[in-house]
Amino acid sequence: MEVLYPRCAGLDVHKDTVVAGVRLVVQGAVRTEVRTFDTTTPGLLSLSAWLAEAGCTHVAMEATGVSWKPVWHVLSDGEVTLTLANAAHVKNVPGRKTDVADALWLADLLAHGLIRPSFVPEAATQEMRALLRTRKQLVREQASHIQRLQKTLEDANLKLASVLSQVTGVSGRAIVQALIDGETDPDRLLGLVQRGVKAPAEKLRAALQGRVTVRHRFLLRLHLRRCRLHPDCRLPHAARRHALPGPRGPALQPDLTRDAGRAPRKADRAAGVHLHPGATPGAGSFCLGALR
Repeated sequence: MEVLYPRCAGLDVHKDTVVAGVRLVVQGAVRTEVRTFDTTTPGLLSLSAWLAEAGCTHVAMEATGVSWKPVWHVLSDGEVTLTLANAAHVKNVPGRKTDVADALWLADLLAHGLIRPSFVPEAATQEMRALLRTRKQLVREQASHIQRLQKTLEDANLKLASVLSQVTGVSGRAIVQALIDGETDPDRLLGLVQRGVKAPAEKLRAALQGRVTVRHRFLLRLHLRRCRLHPDCRLPHAARRHALPGPRGPALQPDLTRDAGRAPRKADRAAGVHLHPGATPGAGSFCLGALR
């Protein structure tokens, strides 16, 4: 089989160590060498210097969790061409069960062009993706606490969700805070309702009559604190400019025009922005696309 990259290396990345196997073709003969490095920054810098000294032009590694990212960031500062391999596509042959064999096997596959590179966006897109994914998770946690807050109010027979459009709105937060402070008089609680509420006063007064115990106040205090999205969770201004608006704020980073050629398939480009095509039936209709 034709050798495309005569000077290449394969990396088997773990949490604390990375095993590097170098494959060099010298005067028609294949020479291999294996070394193990720490995944600390000094260790990765030593790895980069060793690969440069060996004259490697291409390096392949498997995408193992998040352990590959520090290795990728350090080696990307050098002159080598990096290839990220999907572990499902690069299956080890029988008998090769050691880390050394994995590294050399990756190098052998890379040398013959048998590794399909995975799409790795540029550094700015990676930073944007990390920010948006963290914010998305925080918004999900916030929504979960709002639902638990409503369940606690229902358990105390307070029908705020029936008379207020948002339990966590201005009126709802004021009433919940008053309940936490020990206020149970419906007339006083009614005085906290803003003018914009459309429900009649009698219906509001009936909804504010319940049985609030110490347990309810504790749970209301717990969930109300976590319903507030901390100001530090807001995206930086530069991030908000490049994000698409979603139902609960910025949702994703769509700018893949500069890296579109690196994603060979449309499905890969769609997955990069958390879009997936398809016809998903729901409520008697079909959605042609959706957000992940």
